[in-house]
Amino acid sequence: MSNKTKCGFVAILGAPNAGKSTLVNLLVGAKVSIVSPKVQTTRSRVRGIVMAGNTQIILVDVPGIFKPKRRLDRAMIAAAWTESNDADIRLLLIDARKGIDSDTSMIIENLRKNKKESILVFNKIDLIEKEKLLPLINQLKDIEIFTQIFFISSKTGENVKDLLNYLSSQMPSGPYLFNEDNLSDLPIRLFAAEVTREKLYLYLRQELPYSLTVETTRWTETETKEIKIEQTIYVEREGQKAIIIGEKGSMLKKIGASSRNELSHLLKRTVHLFLFVKVKENWLNDPERYQEWGLDFNA
Repeated sequence: MSNKTKCGFVAILGAPNAGKSTLVNLLVGAKVSIVSPKVQTTRSRVRGIVMAGNTQIILVDVPGIFKPKRRLDRAMIAAAWTESNDADIRLLLIDARKGIDSDTSMIIENLRKNKKESILVFNKIDLIEKEKLLPLINQLKDIEIFTQIFFISSKTGENVKDLLNYLSSQMPSGPYLFNEDNLSDLPIRLFAAEVTREKLYLYLRQELPYSLTVETTRWTETETKEIKIEQTIYVEREGQKAIIIGEKGSMLKKIGASSRNELSHLLKRTVHLFLFVKVKENWLNDPERYQEWGLDFNA
């Protein structure tokens, strides 16, 4: 094997819930991006770092691209396209069950308009009959921007190794940009807040809209190397606060226990987690929040 190193960026584009975060976590081999059944879970740009021989692949899990309705939507989509333009490879991930929906069509049209070559990856093929894949191929076979097509399952790992080998082969020569043992560039305090936000989505399902966020307000380590974390969950209305807390605090206890257990597992340390819920009207229009996520408030 050559000692010459290679390093490059792969921007993973797709409609909400195409499975981008699941794919990044699988390729990295560890959880670096949160996952939930809700669409539009990813808000900020998350970089997952993969080592493949002498090659470092930096996977950029960007927010799903869809028709924006709010300031946050516009900021997320602007960030996704910026990361796409700067990447060495653009990977369009499509949920094979949904096919070419309106969001995916919008992404393809943008790529065509800007003449951005990309690789096409159909995901979740474990959930669809194989003969139904042919019509999807026929829909896109004449689109000149797609240089390669892969069919994978982020859940089972089917054909993912082939995809990884291809990405590795396409990376440009250059020095590593991160230490070889790094898994992500996401600050640990922000990552911990994201884990708790994931649990909120999983437990609350359709009961609460997307008008909540989590902030790690305090992080201390004890003499015995245990970690004490305080986090604040911000919502926009009192009614939302009541839903999160639940009857006699039952829902907040469930969310806290689930987040604490996962953080203890991921950090390989005993974690003591303390959650607080506060009403903060119009937090979605707070420029500092966008700066923390790496988003452009004025997008």
